Amino acid sequence: MSDVVTEKDKEYEAEEAKNAPGADQPMKDRVNNRSLRPLGEAFRDFMKTGWDASEPEVAPLESSKFIPERLAKLGARFPGERIVIPAGQPKVRNNDCDYMFRPDTTFAYYTGLGMDYEAGAVLVLNPTDPDSPEAKAGQTHVAELFVAPRADYHTADFFMNAHYGEYWVGPRAGLKELAAMTGLETHDIAQLPDALGKDVGAEAGAVRVRVVHDTDPQVTSMVENLREANGFPDPDANAAADDKLKEFTSEARMTKDAYEVGEMRKAIDATKHGFDRLLENLPAALDKPRSERILEGAFNAVSRELGNAVGYDSIVASGPHAPILHWMRNTGVVRRGDMLLVDAGVEVDSLYTADITRTFPTNGKFTDFQKRLYEAVLDSQQAGFEAAKVGATYSDIHHACMRVIAERLHEWGLLPVSVEESLSPEGQQHRRWLACGVAHHLGLDVHDCAQARFEAYQGAPIRPGMIFTIEPGLYFRDNDLLIPPEYRGIGIRIEDDVLMTEHGPEWLSAGIPKRPADVEEWMADCAAKAR
Repeated sequence: MSDVVTEKDKEYEAEEAKNAPGADQPMKDRVNNRSLRPLGEAFRDFMKTGWDASEPEVAPLESSKFIPERLAKLGARFPGERIVIPAGQPKVRNNDCDYMFRPDTTFAYYTGLGMDYEAGAVLVLNPTDPDSPEAKAGQTHVAELFVAPRADYHTADFFMNAHYGEYWVGPRAGLKELAAMTGLETHDIAQLPDALGKDVGAEAGAVRVRVVHDTDPQVTSMVENLREANGFPDPDANAAADDKLKEFTSEARMTKDAYEVGEMRKAIDATKHGFDRLLENLPAALDKPRSERILEGAFNAVSRELGNAVGYDSIVASGPHAPILHWMRNTGVVRRGDMLLVDAGVEVDSLYTADITRTFPTNGKFTDFQKRLYEAVLDSQQAGFEAAKVGATYSDIHHACMRVIAERLHEWGLLPVSVEESLSPEGQQHRRWLACGVAHHLGLDVHDCAQARFEAYQGAPIRPGMIFTIEPGLYFRDNDLLIPPEYRGIGIRIEDDVLMTEHGPEWLSAGIPKRPADVEEWMADCAAKAR
């Protein structure tokens, strides 16, 4: 490797010199006071020598066998067009600290990459030349992955770049490694501008470009400038074209392949372990300050041990917090005798996430009153499950769940109108205590496929391979004056993950207890392990 001082080295040296503290330095220039790194050619030379030349071992990802089919379907929808799918950039948490990087869901789906391998990477689908062997074989596009090369000890980035430098972040996958992992052709990210601009134009035979535009502003700006300069000057029309791309990629994820189903099973299994850990910590956490966070921490620890992270911020809501649909502060006290609602899911390394909710009696045993409310929600969920058939819609699940809830509220004297009037579009009084939906797609996102068209989501028949939740609940807020005092401050949700098969729905999360007697036995077993 040459020891010639590169322009990059000079840039780093100039930056460090500029930011060195000095009495007469303007405040606006003091942008790097965290640490002082050594400068000089002798240090650079010293840092580039004496390192073991071993390289990280890589193997094809299991997902790589499923990527060609996904890409072929995407290319077939946009023949002759260049498709640009960025991974995204790290997001700032505060000052110079970033959140843990998670790639954009669309990028993860079409590359099979998860975790934090590829910040700044871009997947490009280039249309094939009509006269090429690929086109004659029926291939519409060639996929290329643009990534940053490894910043190993041969480079100044090794010790100067805190984002990519392996001195800072450890060995990371570069071009060769990501090619082996994904099966995709890989190139240096520096080549991206030229690759995007090739043959772009509005004339016949030229290439149109679409981009997943809400992921990486720099890449989106690059694409938009190309379009404006080559016959596509209307930003609104360009945005509408990009929305069609996002819409298609969202709908493509609705039906899961065998790999995805397997990853979902792993995520649900890990989530069960998270709930076990939480329940083992419950007896010692009771009545302690911020005990919701004690339990949150127990679950979240398992998500890091067995997966990538939590799939979404965990909800640990005790007593009056349980009816708050998105209670995520988790600052409350878990008190003896309360009902405890926990909505949490582990996201495995492939980024597929479970989404499970269980509601527990903190004493370990349901009172008769708690059990009556709990079983109403459980019966509602079962009605939704029975309505979930091949060819049914989410509306069928919704209405089945809501009918049970309305009937029970009427039976208890809480519903001010008849069941039928409440279920009518003009009524809906029962929704005061269940205002949210009761089912959604699940996969790489906890609310997966959200950019799909309404008619492809809510109004579409359920097909084999779809994975979704069923999650009715009852939410009696502590300031609700239309209900008797004994109901106030109780929230119950039961949520499970369902796979539609050719033979009907399957509870993927059947191994996580939810019937009252099974919940009590589960809690007792976990409490015994903690002793």
